[in-house]
Amino acid sequence: MIYLDYNASTPLRPQAKEALVETLSLTGNPSSPHHMGRKLRSLIDGARKEILDKIEGERLIFTSGGTEANALALSSGEGVPILVSSIEHDSVLKAVKNTHLIPATEEGKVNLERLEMLLSSFEKPGLLSLMLVNNETGVIQPVKEVAQLARSKGWKIHTDASQALGHVPFSFKDLGVDLLTLSSHKCGGPIGIGALVTKKDLPLTPLIRGGGQEYGMRAGTLSAPLVVAFATAVKEALKESSAPLQRWRQKIENALPEAVIYGKKAPRVTHVTCLGMPDVPAELQLMAFDLKGIAISAGAACSSGTMKPSHVLTAMGISEKEARCAIRVSMGWKTQEEDIDQFIQEWQNIYYQHQVKEAS
Repeated sequence: MIYLDYNASTPLRPQAKEALVETLSLTGNPSSPHHMGRKLRSLIDGARKEILDKIEGERLIFTSGGTEANALALSSGEGVPILVSSIEHDSVLKAVKNTHLIPATEEGKVNLERLEMLLSSFEKPGLLSLMLVNNETGVIQPVKEVAQLARSKGWKIHTDASQALGHVPFSFKDLGVDLLTLSSHKCGGPIGIGALVTKKDLPLTPLIRGGGQEYGMRAGTLSAPLVVAFATAVKEALKESSAPLQRWRQKIENALPEAVIYGKKAPRVTHVTCLGMPDVPAELQLMAFDLKGIAISAGAACSSGTMKPSHVLTAMGISEKEARCAIRVSMGWKTQEEDIDQFIQEWQNIYYQHQVKEAS
């Protein structure tokens, strides 16, 4: 199987798997005061420090994944206005009720002019959420610029950086945000663990209450194996060069002149391309690719089963008809150039067969 759906979930890195299996052999609860519990606590604290050091963060709260981290972040905006971009992942768009949407440009970036107007339209400051990298188009959002604008008006800012780690350089400190989401399985760690990085003094409203774990912000016994494997994946992801992925993305886009490339005029991460095949519905493309052993997706993995037109593309002003013909190709650490060659060949085959059918 050729796997080109890294934005949905990245294959588990061997180093993360080794760390996971090794830590699974340990027994105990990291909250227990005895030696076995303290050993697990030490591993968790070490992993927490390693991730924080890598991204220059202040406080890190482990969660079950990016979705929970986003929900925890947005819950901190209870009682104040909440602004989210119209191209956010559903885990942000549906996290809380009564949010206000920031429009996007046709290039797939947040509309800064409209944002500034919106920030000034409220009587009191609130919370703004803007992803660092869009999960469907790969477009890099101007989070640092938005954070400066938001702070000047007294707003807090959250960014979902799940799709950014290992693909675009960033740090919590440099971005100037108050909250930042990370997800383990988007960078080659195991599914089931993520994190919310916050400023030390920022109050949060816990979603899960019980014990006093995670600074009292997220109750429940932590899984040391997942935490350690997560930190290992972060370390490995930050070592990689993006040059091969950039070359292969360019190869795809150069080889398919009939394709519509969404977000092409904006800054993008190197490993993602969102392609429209004119007049060929995405579900037909996905089935054809799957029959040839190629795994891709049509937008966000958690919603692709519904085959609705992408809300990201429609927010960019793309018609529903065109949006229904878009697929996403995302590459990563196991991708080989022959995988790209086979994808290109199959895309051309599907398109050619459609053209022949339409002409007959």
